[in-house]
Amino acid sequence: MDTLVLLTLTGLGLGALYFLIASGLALIFGLMDVLNFAHGAFLTVSVYTAWRTADTVGGMPGLLLAAVVGTLTGLLLAAVVELVLIRRLYGRVKEQILVTVGLSLAVPALVQTVWGADARPFPVPDALAGTVGVMGARVPVNRFLLIAVALLVLAGIHLFLSRTRYGLIVRAGVEDRAMVTALGIDVTRAFTLVFALGGALAGLAGVLGGLYFGSLSPHQGTSMLVFAFVVVIIGGLVSITSVALSALTVGLVQQYANYYAGGYGDLAVVVLLAAVVLSRPAAGTGSPLTRLRRALTAPRTRSAGGTA
Repeated sequence: MDTLVLLTLTGLGLGALYFLIASGLALIFGLMDVLNFAHGAFLTVSVYTAWRTADTVGGMPGLLLAAVVGTLTGLLLAAVVELVLIRRLYGRVKEQILVTVGLSLAVPALVQTVWGADARPFPVPDALAGTVGVMGARVPVNRFLLIAVALLVLAGIHLFLSRTRYGLIVRAGVEDRAMVTALGIDVTRAFTLVFALGGALAGLAGVLGGLYFGSLSPHQGTSMLVFAFVVVIIGGLVSITSVALSALTVGLVQQYANYYAGGYGDLAVVVLLAAVVLSRPAAGTGSPLTRLRRALTAPRTRSAGGTA
């Protein structure tokens, strides 16, 4: 029982981390229709600036300041990329992919040149380095911090999209940008805000990722971005809540499979992704169960020779 509790809470913490990464990715792609492969690069730069801050200050104040610095780093980096590169590429999907993929390769290489290729330990305060007993299991404290931050981010995104002026402008601008512009509303400024918000979420995820794994490396953002894309594909872009549920599912499946299936957690996530994609109905075709029911109940026709 204690093993199951530990795996479940650890999986929820990992799912919360995946959600923090995927939420910014889903915002940028769902609201702006930009497939941002540079999202992992934002995370990488942010976690290194946060690491330098936490290592210099130390303790819990250092971690709090590192979280602020990492979030602001992701926000500023994303805003600069949107203003300089992405703004002139809206509606040009191929060019967007080429530019963001180029950034995803160049930025980690630059980080590796500056700080080296070896992984570095992320400073964890003593208050978050211990464990707490839950139903006989000793669960790391930072898992609960990840879950709490993910819940706050989920609530904040809901409020931004439904209660703020910029959230409504972005949603309307995606549907009909010419109409919104004709009303005298600057859609590009709202798009920059959303892109910067996605970068800020990537920066925050980078800091909490360093806290979760206890280390950081130049290619950590790229590897975590793969799971973020899996979460977004499984959850779809219907709502941010579906992305959150998808992230929790992926985290739990990965943890359970790593323990009960001999370390095949990544393979289990790929199988889950394939099952969801293959079972998802195409437009106008219905679900696989509906298609099977139609095939079984369809009237049989007889050929000219009288055979079915």
